[in-house]
Amino acid sequence: MSDLVRIGLVGVGTIAETHLQVLAEQPWVALEFTVDPKHTESPVFRGTKPPHYGDLAHALEAHQPDLIVIATPTGTHADLTVQALALSSARVLVEKPLVHDLASLARLRSLDGSADVRGRVFTAHHFAFSPEVRWASDQLAGHSEWGPITGITSAFYDPYIIQGEQAFASYISSWMDTGVNQLSMLARFVDLTALTSAQQTDGGASAWYTCEYRSRDAVGTARLRSSWLTGSSSKETTLVFGHSGVEVWIDHTAMTGFAAQDGRLLAAYGSDGRTPRKVAHYRPLYESLLSGRPDPVLSFDTATTITELHLATPPPHDGV
Repeated sequence: MSDLVRIGLVGVGTIAETHLQVLAEQPWVALEFTVDPKHTESPVFRGTKPPHYGDLAHALEAHQPDLIVIATPTGTHADLTVQALALSSARVLVEKPLVHDLASLARLRSLDGSADVRGRVFTAHHFAFSPEVRWASDQLAGHSEWGPITGITSAFYDPYIIQGEQAFASYISSWMDTGVNQLSMLARFVDLTALTSAQQTDGGASAWYTCEYRSRDAVGTARLRSSWLTGSSSKETTLVFGHSGVEVWIDHTAMTGFAAQDGRLLAAYGSDGRTPRKVAHYRPLYESLLSGRPDPVLSFDTATTITELHLATPPPHDGV
């Protein structure tokens, strides 16, 4: 990319607000245009309103961006990504999840030979960039003596049930909304290999999934709980190193964590709380993407693995 990164933003809804806030902090970023058929004008960016269009094709007739950010409903991602690849030479950052079905994933994969999908398409797996997740990843990298991760438990709770049917209309189910965050976060620590069981309860408002992974030479199981049946947000993950007795506990809500072994505290991390959680996720995400050497967790290959697991139908499983 050139010294000044020209960006086109597709979708100016709620999630776009975080993108705009983080991008406005980067002095080498210029917002060339915005696109959204449901809005008549662009949001304010650094005191001005960039040109606004009702569709991406018209925007790309007038602009040559370096990066196109797609922050629209998931069902539109595949079509917009194909357009961006065909009508520009830009990189494309797509909000997670990358696509809403496996047919759309196959469609994008089929373009790699002609459009360099693997080199140009990235997915905003923002949870993997949360400060406490990166801290835990650094701890693992610095302590090979802990051995492989032999067990993982992750529980994500959101208070969406108070929204009633609107929650299902917006998020579909707890697993469809949360699973991609849990899986992309775990991709920081292990190699995900297969979805091994799935159970949705409470009409889709709760879920219990298990996923097989590899950590060094060991095979383990991640237990993934998600639910909307709560009055407030609560998200936690525990990594167990059974060979050494080490456990790493991560609180994603407070962005804190600690590592302990046999009752002894090994390390701890705490956020000062000054940075909003979403900004704390997207700021390092964009720093990585715009560095010219994007983190592998943003890559099309990682998105392919996560999408296939997220949408997989595992073998029948008895019990909860």
